[in-house]
Amino acid sequence: MKKLGVLTSGGDAPGMNAAIRAVVKAAHHYGAEVMGIQGGYQGLIDGAMYPLTLSDVENISNKGGTILQTSRSLEFMEDTGRTSAVRTLRECEIDAVVVIGGEGSLKGAQKLHQLGVKVAGIPGTIDNDMPYTDYSIGFDTTLNTVLDCIGKIKDTGFSHSKTTIVEVMGRYCGDLALYSALAGEGEIISTPERKLDFETICHQLQERISNGKKDNVVIITERMYDLPSLQQYIEEKLQIEVRTMILGFIQRGGDPSAFDRVLANKLGVKAVELLIQGHSGQAVGMKENKIICKDLETIDQASINKRDDYQLLEMLLH
Repeated sequence: MKKLGVLTSGGDAPGMNAAIRAVVKAAHHYGAEVMGIQGGYQGLIDGAMYPLTLSDVENISNKGGTILQTSRSLEFMEDTGRTSAVRTLRECEIDAVVVIGGEGSLKGAQKLHQLGVKVAGIPGTIDNDMPYTDYSIGFDTTLNTVLDCIGKIKDTGFSHSKTTIVEVMGRYCGDLALYSALAGEGEIISTPERKLDFETICHQLQERISNGKKDNVVIITERMYDLPSLQQYIEEKLQIEVRTMILGFIQRGGDPSAFDRVLANKLGVKAVELLIQGHSGQAVGMKENKIICKDLETIDQASINKRDDYQLLEMLLH
């Protein structure tokens, strides 16, 4: 392999820059040139790329976001767009591509693999919604950001004896809500895996209020409820004042944690080594503290049971 491309796609995640640096460092170690593809799959289609040297990736591991920028390319979702992307790779004499991103990005990597492109995937998403790996790059940093926000919310909630609904990211995965509740002493939690209806949330709140807990935090995963309706329902049912906080994109930013930087380094090097060894169509990840590889076509077929974590949470909340 003489020339390698690297891109970041989908939502940005803290630690992506550390992964880019690891890819560049590993590739140069094995004598390969690296081309940075700007703006995800759309940049691949448009030919927006430039050489990434060792000096280009110095002092980027500690920075959030991605120096390559990112996007969600509708054009790449079509056959014509993917054909254009492959043509660009051939014209630029790029032998293989490392894709850093979430579930949709790695599905795009699988499409490239099916078209004959040598490709390796690295999980980079704050949602931690790819069960084949215990952790994705960015999750740990975002979890700590959420915890910091919840800590501040609890301070003012206690001062005013207020109940606050806190919506965190996660899309269709409740890991951010689950682990922020475990680590941040969240009182009530509702996730896609364990969704509570309005009545159950009110019942649990009423129990806590009756036991003297006037300030409570309800942590929920995004896209699950109409928040104004939930707030109104609680206020009318329990005759209390409720605040709603949507943490939003503040969760994506910030310097990556040490854990995310180390994970990014390990996964970046492993992805390059897979391609150097002639492998393709695989995603790297971490399972039981070991770096693993999984076929891209099977990564969405994995499953993970967090029943023990939810049982632990239920015990701690009562």
